[in-house]
Amino acid sequence: MLALSARVTIDKGTLVPDISTSVSAAYDPIAEFYHRAWDDWYLPAVRPALETLCFSSVRPPARILDVCCGSGHVTRELVARGYDVTGIDISSGLIALAQRELPSATFLVKDVRHFTLETKFACAVCTFDSLNHLLTLDDLKTAFCSIRDCLLPEAVFVFDMNLEQAYGQDLTHWTRYVNEGKIGFVRGFYSPETRRAETELMWFVPDGEKNLYRKHEANVRQQCYTTDEIRNALEAARFSNIEMYTALEAGMTSELGFGRVFFRVAA
Repeated sequence: MLALSARVTIDKGTLVPDISTSVSAAYDPIAEFYHRAWDDWYLPAVRPALETLCFSSVRPPARILDVCCGSGHVTRELVARGYDVTGIDISSGLIALAQRELPSATFLVKDVRHFTLETKFACAVCTFDSLNHLLTLDDLKTAFCSIRDCLLPEAVFVFDMNLEQAYGQDLTHWTRYVNEGKIGFVRGFYSPETRRAETELMWFVPDGEKNLYRKHEANVRQQCYTTDEIRNALEAARFSNIEMYTALEAGMTSELGFGRVFFRVAA
């Protein structure tokens, strides 16, 4: 197999001050891989938790904001249940896929730290440890403030984040994904000293010629926070009624729940 390189990545060990640039640069070139590799993987696992923490108290056709919606894996469930859904994500590549798959929903390219919307929402959700992509506590606090400003009084915000136990599972061996002739590889790293996690992705796509594939690469960084740090950031953003659940307590029983924690808070 021959490969033409199309590397779009953030160099290992380099701290990028503008998280919006680093995250979009990481996900845009592998958007199709992300969409296919994790399609119908996280959603079945998280559905019971969303049922307990969100769907049971927020009824359709309420307006829900899907924060860091990616290519719309969870958004699809919200739309199917009859909610009026708006999804935001920093990756234009992932937003384009979400728009293609779910034309009835509204999708916008937005930086979760600095965004405003005219519409006010009865609920916001942010899943698949998306907020761990924010690499500083200041960024996390700013994102919480932006989300709160888009919510109606006493609206619910439900989100999950990975704790250190989850990142401790990251090993340096490659995991392979194959889908419709495309081949992907993923491996993870974690530094306990800096609490910084990194996922390295490679995605090979047929290039129209026999035995020729184009290679895309990306490095995605996440930061691990303690539950106290998360709670303090929520309080700084003036959220109230802060409830925290382990994944198992929330109803997420698959291995994806290991080291994952859910929060349910009120605006």
